[in-house]
Amino acid sequence: MIPLQRLAKLKHKKHRDVERLFLAEGPSLVKESKSPPVRLLTEPTAVRKLSTLTTPTGPVAVFPFLDAPPDDLLEARDLIVLLHGVQDPGNVGAIIRAAHAFGAGVALAKGVADLYNPKTVRATMGSIFHAPISRELDALAFLERAQALRFETVAAMPRGGEPPASLPHGRLVVAVGSEGAGLPEEVASACSSRVTIPALAASLNATVAASILLYEAHIRVLP
Repeated sequence: MIPLQRLAKLKHKKHRDVERLFLAEGPSLVKESKSPPVRLLTEPTAVRKLSTLTTPTGPVAVFPFLDAPPDDLLEARDLIVLLHGVQDPGNVGAIIRAAHAFGAGVALAKGVADLYNPKTVRATMGSIFHAPISRELDALAFLERAQALRFETVAAMPRGGEPPASLPHGRLVVAVGSEGAGLPEEVASACSSRVTIPALAASLNATVAASILLYEAHIRVLP
């Protein structure tokens, strides 16, 4: 059994990557898992030791990593959102929740907020256990592989793209960048088309943009 002091180090990415374990806190989050945790800690002292919250709620569960290889992700879902440069854990977690809601998978490029950051995990509200996810990917290599498997690839751009109603039917990867920088040109150019959400604001939050585009793509496969 892993000692408590060692489990507390899972609050830091380098230790999570070594152990291939992460922390999930709170009863509503823990119960979303399809499989039992490696450990479930409910004793107040242990919960305070592992919690990253000012007011720990408990319990804190320890789970093995959930991310899948990119080919498994491409096989698991016909709709995938690729995140590039999105560094806020809350945004990444909320997009994972939107992907779960609309039957999509999630591809996280290198440099995106860590999937297993406690803030990211909380923001998924349990969807981390339901949506297939790959992480730390080379965005260009992932797009190339997706195209080889007959996915259409679309870059979300703040201006100059086609309206969301133009999203193609069938297998689709939607690439979304950060609110400030957006997608780099090399990633946008690697996509087969570009889409722009009409808005009065100069740019949309990554979560909002991803959610709108996932919904637009999802309704094309509804009966």
